[in-house]
Amino acid sequence: MTIILGIDPGSIRTGFGIIKSDKNKLSHIAHGTISAKGKTVSERLHDIHQKLCDIIAEHNPVEAAIEEVFMQINVQSALKLGQARGAAMVALAHHALPVSEYSPREIKKTASGYGAATKEQMQFMVKTQLSLPLNPQADAADALAIAICHSQHRAFLSRITTQ
Repeated sequence: MTIILGIDPGSIRTGFGIIKSDKNKLSHIAHGTISAKGKTVSERLHDIHQKLCDIIAEHNPVEAAIEEVFMQINVQSALKLGQARGAAMVALAHHALPVSEYSPREIKKTASGYGAATKEQMQFMVKTQLSLPLNPQADAADALAIAICHSQHRAFLSRITTQ
């Protein structure tokens, strides 16, 4: 059994999702968003770091996965996203969690079967795979999809290394 933390970094809302992977079975543990709207950049980054540290301490994941930064046309948006991602990575490093990184297309392809899936399709697929009663909020759904993607990549790698 492995507990995996998925993180969808954002400068306003950072999604997190925690799942348990036990052989071929996935179970939902928790999900949510860290909202930092209306705060200064330094306060936002501190909140992301501190709240992720609290989540890690509460749920004790043993591995983490995070979305890679994708190309942005707006340089300011890319910088803010990179800062949020950095705050999350520092929290993961603080707890000595191994981190895997996945591109948005890879996450969508692995979690939904379609690399260009919409937000709504991702929410539905996450809800279905984890037997959730309702679609999770978009950022949390993305974070859960990142954790699902990591779980499936781990399973594949363990199969090919044991053969």
